[in-house]
Amino acid sequence: MQRRHTGFASLPTPQIGSLVRRAEIEERYRCDLATLWQRTLDRAHGARVAPVIEPEAGDRRFAAPEWRDLPYFDWVKQAYLLYSRALLDLADTVQLDAKAAGKLRFCTHRYLEALAPTNCAVTNPQVLKRAIESNGHSLALGLRNLLLDAGRGRLSMSDETAFDVGRNLAITSGAVICENELMQLIQYAPLRDHVHARPLLIVPPCISKYYMLDLQPDNSFVRYCVESGYTVFLISWRNVTPAQGSMTWDDYLSLGVLVALDAACEITGSDSVNALGFCVGGAMLACAVAVLRAKGQSRVRSITLLATMLDYEASGDLGLLIDDAYVEAREATLTRETIVAASEVAMSFASLRANEFIWHYVIHNYLMGEAPPPLDLLYWNGDQANLPGAMFAWYVRNLYLENNLVRPGALSMCATPVDLRAIDVPSYIFGARDDHIAPWKCAYASAQLLRGDRRFVLGASGHVAGVINPPSRNRRQYWIGGESSPDPERWLATAQAHPGSWWTHWRAWIEPYAGPTRDANRTPGSARYREIEPAPGRYVRVRA
Repeated sequence: MQRRHTGFASLPTPQIGSLVRRAEIEERYRCDLATLWQRTLDRAHGARVAPVIEPEAGDRRFAAPEWRDLPYFDWVKQAYLLYSRALLDLADTVQLDAKAAGKLRFCTHRYLEALAPTNCAVTNPQVLKRAIESNGHSLALGLRNLLLDAGRGRLSMSDETAFDVGRNLAITSGAVICENELMQLIQYAPLRDHVHARPLLIVPPCISKYYMLDLQPDNSFVRYCVESGYTVFLISWRNVTPAQGSMTWDDYLSLGVLVALDAACEITGSDSVNALGFCVGGAMLACAVAVLRAKGQSRVRSITLLATMLDYEASGDLGLLIDDAYVEAREATLTRETIVAASEVAMSFASLRANEFIWHYVIHNYLMGEAPPPLDLLYWNGDQANLPGAMFAWYVRNLYLENNLVRPGALSMCATPVDLRAIDVPSYIFGARDDHIAPWKCAYASAQLLRGDRRFVLGASGHVAGVINPPSRNRRQYWIGGESSPDPERWLATAQAHPGSWWTHWRAWIEPYAGPTRDANRTPGSARYREIEPAPGRYVRVRA
């Protein structure tokens, strides 16, 4: 009888390697922890000792001097960092396919971020110091902040009493000249005596309020475009209610983008527009243009896509989380719940950078009792929008999960097969280097789907701050002119960096497509499209 080997030696070679690696990680962790204990004891006796581990560059959680100067908190910090390193290393040893491995690492990061000693009052020296100095008043204020946020159903990131849409946000002068159950169309008043003949249509994301592009006069992209001599039209999407829960992706094209294109052309008398889309608005714009091209129409002279994904193959952490199980579960629940609540969408985005968008505010608002600062961009970030359940379910399945948009004819929109290769107008594609929602490499890959003269530009910072970078502030930088290549890293390695805002570069790029100048029309709308109400309109004021 042949003996069956069931021990360590009978395992496949990859599993043996993983077990050996895990044993090495565990042994290293035990040794480092013992070293940390010994050095902490030596320090207590007056010896100067080097840290066993330091926070990674850019980790600001332990920047306060108490984490370094007080032995107990220095030990807490280093013990946490050693545990974090060991757990992440162990996660890398698990034999999984690429997507599952990425999901495991993502979840491990989020677990470790939640576990950080900075998030607990008794292990955060700054919280304890503030409590002692204020005789506990900071803790009382923190509890008050927590109860207020619980009532709001969201985490406050900005002083919400400091801003009001229409008073000091979204105040570029204009009028709503068209509306339906899904959107209002705003036409902005000219700021020059002469304007370009071809108007500019802006399609913002329906997942958030449009005024990210029109915050205050000194950082308003909309105002910058109007000051540059464009007749600007902008879609303000409705913050949908359950009554609009059955709205589909096709509805956003037919009732939104295509209606806006018709109105902009008729009001200005132009046969075409320059069109710009941001994030999901960029995907909707590209789909609408592809529908028009399939019908032999060309009402778009140029297209600008900001932080937009068309190819979802490498869609970052969001792409990792949207798998078959998630999509099937959401499709099942959306048969009962007709909308996706703004709070769900906001928390999903915040969880991608939990230290920055969740735990920072837990510490400062609740543990330290601080009032959040009055920052316009963060106020906007807390003013998210509901989404129709039908549109959301279709979007996550067909774009995120199955990546059907890259396949010519795989999707039909407005009863028309869609092929992005039909978009042959000049295109300006902008990606943000630290974008965690639309990773820049994904934006770069999306640019490869289009035809015509394409210009890819990479900006610094993240999804929103990378886009909202007015020239007057002279901040950050952007990269242009990289070698044409399917490899984004090759493009970046050969690109040239330029200081300042990409806005000026875009303005120079789009001007040849703007048409001749003519006298500005001071009266909004036309005989068919009459002024309904002043900008910013009713839809954008509705909070979820």
